[in-house]
Amino acid sequence: MSVQYRDYYEILGVEKSASQDEIKKAFKKLARKYHPDVAKDLPDAEDKFKEVNEAYEVLSDPTKRKKYDTLGANWEHGQDFSGGPGGFYGGGGSGGSYEYNFGGSTGFSDFFESMFGGGGRGGDPFGAYGARQARSTRPMAGQDIEADLLVSIEEVMTGSSRELRLSRPSGETTIRVKVPKGIGEGQKIRCANMGHPGANGGPNGDLFLRVRFERHPIYRASGKDLISELILAPWELVLGTSVTAKTPHGNVKMTVKPDTSPGTRMRLKGKGLPKGASDFGDLYLDVTVEFPEKSTEEEQALWRQLAEKSSFKPRG
Repeated sequence: MSVQYRDYYEILGVEKSASQDEIKKAFKKLARKYHPDVAKDLPDAEDKFKEVNEAYEVLSDPTKRKKYDTLGANWEHGQDFSGGPGGFYGGGGSGGSYEYNFGGSTGFSDFFESMFGGGGRGGDPFGAYGARQARSTRPMAGQDIEADLLVSIEEVMTGSSRELRLSRPSGETTIRVKVPKGIGEGQKIRCANMGHPGANGGPNGDLFLRVRFERHPIYRASGKDLISELILAPWELVLGTSVTAKTPHGNVKMTVKPDTSPGTRMRLKGKGLPKGASDFGDLYLDVTVEFPEKSTEEEQALWRQLAEKSSFKPRG
């Protein structure tokens, strides 16, 4: 089956020589543009956001990026290559081969799953288990399969339901998967009897969906807590200010005290991910300073005045 190559550098709008900082900045800019909560007036925003997320998933990871760069050299001009899109190939009951193929809302493209193993995986890719099944007359349970499921922070907050297409030896099946509220990254969702078929009347294996958190333009998860940046201008750090911070629970007004240092961590209690029926983790805001990309002549004159009058000596 043909799977189309994806140019992750082009998706993020960066050069192949881009640094990790440049890749991170490009992701944040595009993710904020296309995030479904922001780009409600763009009909293709959700698809664009998934593309940007997937590109950052690969290019921000040195191991994945190296593999992508090495393998990608074989696909100049964006030609196709053959591979199983998110599928798992294993032995059938008679020692033959069959394919498990995932479609629908796994969150990853066929290209990603083919290259990085985001699709179904089992422990018997060469059919040895199937051969044992064929030699035995005893009932034997089918093997389990694992696959990655990309879940957004918003889904973790409220729970959701996903529709997943599963191509199996018996044909294509559509299943509905419940993503529980508060599920943690790395946890698995069990889909009973959706794994490899059993032999001689034995039960089917199960399908386990391993939860992976989607990259978010504002938050990153740490257990049940969330971490975000609070970006301030230099004068806001010195003079103090009042800001509105975004949280998954809604906007919160907060005060930044004068002479706050970059790197200061501010805590918003109970504004993180669910960790019980009515309890939540915290949201931590890391204070960072951002300067204008280019200052005007008037701004430069003011900076010069400050430099002349200030007694601060940054280098002792």
